[in-house]
Amino acid sequence: MKLAIIGTGYVGLVTGTCFAEMGNEVVCVDIDAQKVDKLKNGKLPIFEPGLEIFYERNRREGRLHFTTSLEEALPESEVIFLALPTPPGEDGSADLSYVLGVAQQIAAWMAAHPEAGYKIIVNKSTVPVGTADRVREIFESYGLRASEQFDVVSNPEFLREGVAVEDFMKPERVIIGTRSPRAAEVMTLLYEPFVRQGNPILVMDERSSEMTKYAANAFLATKITFMNEIANLCERVGANVDDVRRGIGLDSRIGKQFLYAGIGFGGSCFPKDVKALAHTAASHGYHFQILQAVLEVNERQRRVLVERVAHYFNQQLQGRRLAIWGLAFKPNTDDVREAPAHVIIRGLLDYGAELSVFDPEAMENTRAVFGDAIRYASGMYEALEGAEALLICTEWNEFRRPDFQRMRQLLARPLIFDGRNLYHPERMAQMGFEYYSIGRPHYPPHVNPSLDLLENITDGKVDA
Repeated sequence: MKLAIIGTGYVGLVTGTCFAEMGNEVVCVDIDAQKVDKLKNGKLPIFEPGLEIFYERNRREGRLHFTTSLEEALPESEVIFLALPTPPGEDGSADLSYVLGVAQQIAAWMAAHPEAGYKIIVNKSTVPVGTADRVREIFESYGLRASEQFDVVSNPEFLREGVAVEDFMKPERVIIGTRSPRAAEVMTLLYEPFVRQGNPILVMDERSSEMTKYAANAFLATKITFMNEIANLCERVGANVDDVRRGIGLDSRIGKQFLYAGIGFGGSCFPKDVKALAHTAASHGYHFQILQAVLEVNERQRRVLVERVAHYFNQQLQGRRLAIWGLAFKPNTDDVREAPAHVIIRGLLDYGAELSVFDPEAMENTRAVFGDAIRYASGMYEALEGAEALLICTEWNEFRRPDFQRMRQLLARPLIFDGRNLYHPERMAQMGFEYYSIGRPHYPPHVNPSLDLLENITDGKVDA
């Protein structure tokens, strides 16, 4: 099948590349000439495990193309995906100017080229309920007839950054929002190769499809936030959030995923989508109290490490060197949008702290935000040199089994504030670390730390 993907952001690039991997001929369109030029010359603008292999293979085999010209992509394309940004406004509403603007360009082109035939316009972007209707109205305003010359489909993405390629190639479900049997048949044929193991393709109306995406993200954000509230209560009553998580996660009605306490959620989806759904509710006269609470708790949770560090040092952080491990909002991505680490960095800089930071992939994206206000270490251990404390903000695998003995030697004091609960509190105390985590007991560090334990952990013999 011949496809056009409008927008080469995270969703557009993964979508186009994975469709090409299944044998489709794909042309990706973007107005950013510099980005398109890099893509034509083998340079991916994002980090996503597994994407580069598919990208290089399909470019080489002539199935994946890039252009800045919408007119170049439209004539042969049977299905046109709109994978455009929908950034949040100040009131939390989704900005649809990119989606509606491109829809208008496509409609104008189709009206001027009736010989191009029937095309399916797919909203791949996360958009508010009713957007498919608005796009359809744009096409009809140019005299185009629905179900004859075009159809508009809602096809939300459910990609997790860090495993997006796997998610696309083996989706748990595919949602197709359309009331057109013709469009439903084409979209089902397009997605059938991805669900050969029996996972469902669900066809529903457009508005239900649009709501499904927001409902999914809002519910997952609510699970994270609920567990952070439980963690905060655990600290006050002397319980251990890890034990609570295991205890409730084994209930099949609740499940194990998204129950890890930490410093809040971030990224390009959850914050934006929760705000957008709350705004949609408000615009229809409904006060969505749970979502308002989720947003408020998450904003507070992202500052919890700043408050703990400031309290530890009696609010005296001016000139103190602190190390930060992890800048991306989650591991296996270079995405720093709404990253809790960035909130923490801003808070510590406001106190006058000097920061040395490290992340395996998100250094340049962080540099673009903070410039020379912080120091960028070339490695995780270099970041520790002379620091009075380490803050862990992203759970990268390489942070899970560090050389603790080396850490003690590099840090000015063996003090760790762990926002991702990577290590066992009692064992950290046995090694002489002053260790603070989220929702778990704090144990006074041993005066004479166990060097054997330090060595065993670096050998991977002890689960820290």
